[in-house]
Amino acid sequence: MSLSLVQGFSKSLAMTVLSEIGDKTFFAAAILAMRHPRRHVLAGCLSSLIVMTILSAAVGMAAPNLISQTLTKHITTVLFFGFGLWSLWDAYNDDDSEELAEVEAELDADIKKSNEGTTKSNNKTDDDSKKKNRPFLTQFFSPVFLKAFSITFFGEWGDKSQLATIGLAAAENPMGVVIGGIIGQALCQTAAVFGGKSLATQISERFIALSGGILFIIFGIQSFFSTIES
Repeated sequence: MSLSLVQGFSKSLAMTVLSEIGDKTFFAAAILAMRHPRRHVLAGCLSSLIVMTILSAAVGMAAPNLISQTLTKHITTVLFFGFGLWSLWDAYNDDDSEELAEVEAELDADIKKSNEGTTKSNNKTDDDSKKKNRPFLTQFFSPVFLKAFSITFFGEWGDKSQLATIGLAAAENPMGVVIGGIIGQALCQTAAVFGGKSLATQISERFIALSGGILFIIFGIQSFFSTIES
């Protein structure tokens, strides 16, 4: 096993765990698991994050081919320092209970909206027509799976963990980044789904943000010296 693969794996695993624990998608998975079958929630959330990790790593891997490798390293260094300062700012300013309450309110509003648009009918012909006219994807996947997938995917899109994965894949071994990211996502989502809201409320978002900020700054320092050496 090459050193670059191990470095990419370890950095991606550490970054993913510290970025995802206490994140919106972590709380969303915990709350959804309280209301729906856990296996469907876990499958939907994890599938979404695996797709996101692979896409992000692919973008990062392509970056050096689109722009110079030196410029790629400079951008990666700036990203890591920026995310580090962003996380430290969050640690200093955020309220531990704010994120969980915000996610729960959003999910409640979504459920209420969907319930308002649903009409009850006991007529068998109506039920048959609903089955025929239901969205294409729901014929192959459960609605809970699709809901968990979409909430997680759009919640992660543009998030700092996604951008950090792109930066890592540009600077490190992309395969190691993908493997580390997937394992980290699996650990976090499994903890969220089976730990539930009780685990989510015990997590200190401030401590996680502080730890993540320090980790990003360490990555930034390493990337900076790597740029100088090259």
